[in-house]
Amino acid sequence: MVNKIGNNITDKLRRNIALDYISTFVTNLNMQSSIWVLYLAYCGLNLAQIGLVEGIYHATSIVFEIPSGAVADLLGRKKSMVFSKICIAVSCIIMLFARSFWFFVLSFVIQALGNNLNSGSEEALVYDSMKYAGQEAQYMRVCGRLNVVIEVSQGIATVAGGILAEFSYFWCYSACVVIAVLALIPVVLMTEAPYASEEGGRKSVKEVVCSHFETCFQILRSDQRILKIIVYYSVVFAVQTLLFFYSQQYYYELGYNKVQISLIMLVVGGVSCVGAMLSERLFAKFGEKIAVVGALVIAAAFLGYGLRNVLVSIAALITANFFNSVLYPVQSQQLNSLIPSEQRATLISVNSMFFSIGMILLFPAVGVFADQWGLTISFVGIGGVLIGFVVIWNFLAKRE
Repeated sequence: MVNKIGNNITDKLRRNIALDYISTFVTNLNMQSSIWVLYLAYCGLNLAQIGLVEGIYHATSIVFEIPSGAVADLLGRKKSMVFSKICIAVSCIIMLFARSFWFFVLSFVIQALGNNLNSGSEEALVYDSMKYAGQEAQYMRVCGRLNVVIEVSQGIATVAGGILAEFSYFWCYSACVVIAVLALIPVVLMTEAPYASEEGGRKSVKEVVCSHFETCFQILRSDQRILKIIVYYSVVFAVQTLLFFYSQQYYYELGYNKVQISLIMLVVGGVSCVGAMLSERLFAKFGEKIAVVGALVIAAAFLGYGLRNVLVSIAALITANFFNSVLYPVQSQQLNSLIPSEQRATLISVNSMFFSIGMILLFPAVGVFADQWGLTISFVGIGGVLIGFVVIWNFLAKRE
């Protein structure tokens, strides 16, 4: 009887993987990710204000990231993911009717909270489901497939978003609300990892939050490998994210309409799928060297924009996104192999917090700089800084 119950739980936890594929696909059909920069510009915000809104978004992430991870560890990752989808839907509704800077800020704040509630929770639920089922050795493969699902879904959303936005931003954001609600269904059908429910009921939220802050600080101090992985990838991913989002405005300033821009982003997403699929093979062949190569290629992509050639800039963006997709599963595998299971969601949230810090520093600054000097010069400057960071970081790492 015990074995039957155990097998039943194991089967349900294995089903979490398939349900997460579905949830990830539906969630990433959210079309605002491909047009929000253009939408804010359409509503009258300049690049500095757009950068500030994005900076506030990531400042909110810092405030809520660790507590949301602790709440997920306490109350359960599934509940945290449900609340996440609700927040995203509310955020889209506000964006639909907002016409002032501060309403846009409110929407981004709620969206940040929603993403915080999901970020560590989803990854931790998937990893611990596989761990309980004895499949954690296949985690990197699943992570790579999830990235493929994300890229395919975002590719569809990019084209659909571009077409709908060219016709009407109202219908585009209305569709985003519906998608956020639909994304709830597979999450509700998931099964919580057994240990999460055991943790709940013994400690208060306040006690868990304080305990996790202390524990995470101790782990980061005791294992420098975790801190170095988090800092390095946070810088690289923040810079790449900046290139992706500001490229929307870059191509728009060159005279491309929203449908054409969406098609460019579709090609970028398609190549990113290939990067996600090849991540495991590239890591197996080159090991941790792929982290250095990938970062330098992303930096070179920024420099490519300095040639002021559309085809070169598109090729640069495609290449940068390819290596960005390669690096995500690599970082996830490196981190999860070092993180204790009971603090997994919280330490993954710490990783997101460091990424947010990078975005807070970069996005508004580049927005202000771009308003004064243009996006081309801004991109070249960032590329040079990233090359310097990667070279110095790895030089110091070899000396240790």
